[in-house]
Amino acid sequence: MDLPISEYDIAQAESYLAAGDLASATPLLERLVELAEEYIDAECQSTDKRQYFSFADAFERLAYRRVERDPRELVQVEAPFDRLYSALAFAYITQQDYVSAKNALSQAVRWNPMNCAYRLDLAELFRALGNMQEWAALSNSVLERASDARFAARAYANLGAFFLESHNSLAASGCLRLAQRFAPDDARVEALAGRMAAERPEAAESSEEEALAELADQGIDTNPSADMAICLLMCASDAAQAGDRNEATRLTARARGLIGEEACRALVKLIRESDAELAEERSAADGEEASHAQP
Repeated sequence: MDLPISEYDIAQAESYLAAGDLASATPLLERLVELAEEYIDAECQSTDKRQYFSFADAFERLAYRRVERDPRELVQVEAPFDRLYSALAFAYITQQDYVSAKNALSQAVRWNPMNCAYRLDLAELFRALGNMQEWAALSNSVLERASDARFAARAYANLGAFFLESHNSLAASGCLRLAQRFAPDDARVEALAGRMAAERPEAAESSEEEALAELADQGIDTNPSADMAICLLMCASDAAQAGDRNEATRLTARARGLIGEEACRALVKLIRESDAELAEERSAADGEEASHAQP
């Protein structure tokens, strides 16, 4: 079965949304989803050996492999289904149909599980629907997948608000400190800081060690995922080798925002050494094959 929709179709619907034309955007998106789901049912069924995704780039594919440890063949679909469902969710949110928006955004996460914006937006929908546990769980799931410091900060800010509302000011303080480390100027981080200062000012008197130890006791990772930084730097190395210095710089800056300058330099050194060793091994293997091939 041929794919009945294209990225152009989705982009057209997104342009209606951007213009605020819900009367045009919503029925178009619903029709595109209907066509997409007919195709998915026929051509994209998951098996023990194969799974289908619509990752945005090579980095997300690599990151998924490292985080999820999924051994199946990962097949990239030809249209960005994640964007389609995300756009439909936005249309429903604008109409305050939060249940339909939640269902659509859940599908966006399914098609691109490495997109942290989808996860965080879905978390907010669960919060709006009164499911605070799922709001916190989705925010927590962002931490090991965050490839941008802003997403990590937003996730920690959400968890800080959750702990504050659960009367665990020490854990909330730990979340605030980590959120401020990643993105001190983020609106959610500033909002949490204001709440903490107004509602539980005594929490600031605890040491960072105490606050982070309490977070660890609550099952919250207090360190950004090194896997994400490694993936970013590996893709930056590939981009540099391909001559795309702008992309290499962008990816390296994201890694630096996650783990800091010193750790980033150390990882870059390791990746370069590994690349050099691999190149030497390939060169030696090629030379050996050539010698065997001579009469």
